[in-house]
Amino acid sequence: MAPPLNPPTDEELTRRAQAGETGALGLLLARHQAPMRAVALSLLGYGPDAEDAVQDAALTALRRIGDVREPAAVGAWLKAVVRNAARTRLRATREVPGLDGLDHLHLRDHEPSHPERLIEQHAMRDWIWSAVEELPPKLRLVLMLRHFSGITSYEEIAEACEVPVGTVRSRLNQARAKLARVLLSTATQTHDDAATLTEDSRHEAVATMEAWKSGSLPREISELWPAETEMVGRLSRPGRRVHPVPVMRQYLEDGVRQHVRHVVASRSIAIWEMDVTHHSAVHRCPPTLAWLMFRRNGRVERLRVVFPRPTA
Repeated sequence: MAPPLNPPTDEELTRRAQAGETGALGLLLARHQAPMRAVALSLLGYGPDAEDAVQDAALTALRRIGDVREPAAVGAWLKAVVRNAARTRLRATREVPGLDGLDHLHLRDHEPSHPERLIEQHAMRDWIWSAVEELPPKLRLVLMLRHFSGITSYEEIAEACEVPVGTVRSRLNQARAKLARVLLSTATQTHDDAATLTEDSRHEAVATMEAWKSGSLPREISELWPAETEMVGRLSRPGRRVHPVPVMRQYLEDGVRQHVRHVVASRSIAIWEMDVTHHSAVHRCPPTLAWLMFRRNGRVERLRVVFPRPTA
């Protein structure tokens, strides 16, 4: 098929992307991918770092296309974004999350600008989350932990996933590369409302806490935790299947209370972060913990409770 006689200009595509048209941004990124890669190669040389810098820049463009003040010069803006991503890699003295532009944000509900809320405010939120859903579960989990939860260090993620730190690094690199490719390939598609998943999961979290506290499980909550649900990780019992309900009820009876602080959810993975208080508790728990839930057909198959290390 012959290309259109009058393809849209960079200025037209940029203005359409700023208005929330995902296909326009996809076309812009595809059009400028070669010069963006050239900038990365000039600073980082051939290798995975250059490719990662281009992918970081593409993901940054998703969030910051509204910052472009001269739409006709969007090509120069994209190259500047790549240049910044590459220079960050060159001078980095600490771990830098793969989704450039999210690394300086901390996920706390009293802060108005954590990544989930920024994406909530962005017209392309659903596109991003649809791409996250396309990742294999193991890659999706490390990405969700790293960028959308309070469990952000490689060591914490390794402990939560029960894998070596090197595996976490590898999975994050794979997740970032796949995410960039999926975003480009799905730019023109329609996407589900991502906010609904998280809002429904938050409702389930609050309702679960209330139901377990009262000792009576409404039908919709009991269906979330069927008999085959298994507790894994530190709170499990080696050699036998343990259901989460009696474990959590025991903690309640011992005086430990959990309060929902932050929720992030995809179709098959949900993360509930909790603040913990102790009212005449038999034993004390860390001040925060997180529930990692792996679901099928809306029901929890496995629950792993992890205890993030306190930050300085």
